[in-house]
Amino acid sequence: MALDNPEQDGTLDIDMIAASLRVESTDVFTFVEALAAKLEEAVPGSAVVERRREGMFGPKVVRRIAVDAGDLRLELRRDPSGVQTSCSRLSGGIVLKSERVDTDTWLRALGEALAVQARRSQSTRQALERLLNG
Repeated sequence: MALDNPEQDGTLDIDMIAASLRVESTDVFTFVEALAAKLEEAVPGSAVVERRREGMFGPKVVRRIAVDAGDLRLELRRDPSGVQTSCSRLSGGIVLKSERVDTDTWLRALGEALAVQARRSQSTRQALERLLNG
């Protein structure tokens, strides 16, 4: 995959990223854990992953993922009832407006944000290529 190929339509890049992120979506637990790991590798400065221990001796599991991309914050929260996703508009780090969105809309917005970051950063581009190819 070549994220920086000027002849390639940017939409294809976004679709490929979103599809890669969606691969594990049939099992919510696996999906959230895999997505967190992928984002921590691809955009460590932009992704915040919160984990909490389940029970006294249980493993730590992802409870929240937040990705800041310019004036947009994409947030995923996992609880026993499932996954909730939201997009927020930011100004100076302050949330101006937040709205819940469905998971597909959230993944599309995340794919767009990652594609923009990949165009700006070689290390992000390389991490996304590993994500898509591995």
